[in-house]
Amino acid sequence: MKGFDFFKEGLKNFRTVGTVTRSSPFLCRKVVEAVDFERANVLVELGAGDGVITRHLLEGMKADARLLAFEVLPGMCELLEKIQDPRLLIVQDSAENLPQHLEAHHLPRPDVIVSAIPFLTLPRELMYGILQTCHRLLPEKGRFVQVHYSRGLKKHYERIFGNVRIDFVPLNV
Repeated sequence: MKGFDFFKEGLKNFRTVGTVTRSSPFLCRKVVEAVDFERANVLVELGAGDGVITRHLLEGMKADARLLAFEVLPGMCELLEKIQDPRLLIVQDSAENLPQHLEAHHLPRPDVIVSAIPFLTLPRELMYGILQTCHRLLPEKGRFVQVHYSRGLKKHYERIFGNVRIDFVPLNV
């Protein structure tokens, strides 16, 4: 998806997309730095959008790893489906249904969950439901990586996950 097309989609569906710009290569690299690809057999991406982070995750993944990518917008799912990689499973559904989709695809608990869900635009109970589900599903050494444009929800993340580290990516435009 070209930048201007993403801008239009972001304006049209801001509450769902949460931004009007694609994630920059700098942000994508920062996200994948947080992933231990040697240990990650099952990865989940929430809010996969047009696949810009998805592609970076796939580049780092082992040949036998799986990536379950969630996206609610049909147009974005069409773009994700253009990524030709047998390790990628695309789900057009809400992240709140993550456990059912892991079971349907016969996948164990994920080692890593990467999220670009714009939690600030979601109802509080939905946000907490998704975050608590992620926390419950991750193993003890699992990793949750959230792309965020604000520090406004840090205390909520700490309440659920405990230890929270924030990295700033200044070149994300």
